[in-house]
Amino acid sequence: MKIVVASKNPVKLLAVTDLIPEYPLLADASFELRPVSSDVSEQPLSLEEILKGAIARAKNAFSDCDLSFGIESGLMAVPYTKTGFLEVTVCVIFDGKEAHIGCSSAFEVPIKVMDRVLHQKMELAKAVKDAGLTKSDSLGKEEGIIGILTRNRVTRKDYTQQAIRMALIHLENAELYA
Repeated sequence: MKIVVASKNPVKLLAVTDLIPEYPLLADASFELRPVSSDVSEQPLSLEEILKGAIARAKNAFSDCDLSFGIESGLMAVPYTKTGFLEVTVCVIFDGKEAHIGCSSAFEVPIKVMDRVLHQKMELAKAVKDAGLTKSDSLGKEEGIIGILTRNRVTRKDYTQQAIRMALIHLENAELYA
């Protein structure tokens, strides 16, 4: 079985490759990192846009493989939060016919970061650096903002794996989703 991860981000590939041995139906898979367009903005600001990005990545990468994994993170509007938004990651596994969708848990980013995202139109990683929470220029390829906020109790890889695990529910229990 060949799996394509629709990204150039090594954290996303590592999230998939480290997790797959837990799944007997995918245990002998080979992997390829294939950067493709998400067809959405650099900083998605709605659950719909995040889903569209993950679906587009998975479908755009599906060629010469059995499964493609599209992973997209972004901010979604959530009432009663301090900033009005929570950050979430979506994984879409595409098998050539159907999209199997899973989401991570969600968390609120700091107010001073959201202000930069919303008012200065910054991408999240740039806003985190500009707000002084990191000196890194490649936060999305490292622990991510979730790693900073949880003091590495949860990293971007862990958080991405949550979304992947939720999407894999469909493949492990295919008879329940037919």
